[in-house]
Formats: sequence, structure tokens, C-alpha cells
Amino acid sequence: MTAENAVMPKVLGLYETHLTVADLKTSVDFYRDVVGLEPAASFEERKVAFLWVDDRKTGMLGLWETGTGPLKMRLHIAFRMTIDGVLQAPAILKAKGVEPLGFGGEPATEPVVFGWMPALSIYFKDPDGHSIEFIGILDDAPDRSFGIRPFSEWRERA
Repeated sequence: MTAENAVMPKVLGLYETHLTVADLKTSVDFYRDVVGLEPAASFEERKVAFLWVDDRKTGMLGLWETGTGPLKMRLHIAFRMTIDGVLQAPAILKAKGVEPLGFGGEPATEPVVFGWMPALSIYFKDPDGHSIEFIGILDDAPDRSFGIRPFSEWRERA
């Protein structure tokens, strides 16, 4: 079967939702102390924080202080997929006339890995320019020092 005829791997659920907030600390405190979400990670230099919804394989909330989101984010959603599904997605997206993107919005031929989670992700834009992501949570141990780099580099780590 060619990529043009391939069916996109099944979406397993909505993995993450992102909100822009006026004050990151106030919002983190609210979602932690009032809503009861567990903090996952924060990146002060980017003015973003992530909180787990249930557990790391189920869902996540991203809070971005106004104007700090990636890909000139208007709205962002991430659909949960199997690892194999995320790995297949770039070729299928490309064959369907949709440009697969890396974390910074650059054209990509393979997913990236977020070492702190760790998770495998590929991005693309919908017809309105919204940021869409396919994400699969890796079973590997988190490695925050890895940063955000291509999956091929994750596999090559010692």
C-alpha cells in the first residue's frame, strides 16, 4: 500500500489541551490546588507549565503565559496515538498534502521526542492554522537533559 492510499493510524483519544493564561504562577497554583492536577514540568524561560491529567499516559494540560506558545499557537490540540502510529504519520500526512512539522514549526520527516516526558510527537496545521499534534508516550525513563530532538537521536542515545 502506498502512502497516498494509507489510512492514518487510529486516534486513541485527546491527550492534551493547552490554554493561554495571563499569569503562569497564578494558573499553576489554581490547577494544582483547586482542580487537583499533578505538576509535570515547568520551563520558566518559555513561561510554560504542564500538569498531568490522571497519569502521563492519559492526558496533560499545558499552560502558556500569553504570547509564549510554539508554532505561533492560536489553539493547540494533541491526539494520543500508538508509537507506531506517530512514526507512520509523517509520510501519510505528506502524501495527503499536509506538511509534517517539528516542535519549532520547521518541516519534519520524523517525529521529535520530548525527553522530560518522554513522548514522541509530530505536528501539523489544520486548514485554519491551528496547531495539531499526534503524540505517543514512550515507555522509556524520562531524560530532561535530552531536550526536544528527533526520534532518531533518542534511539541512538547510549
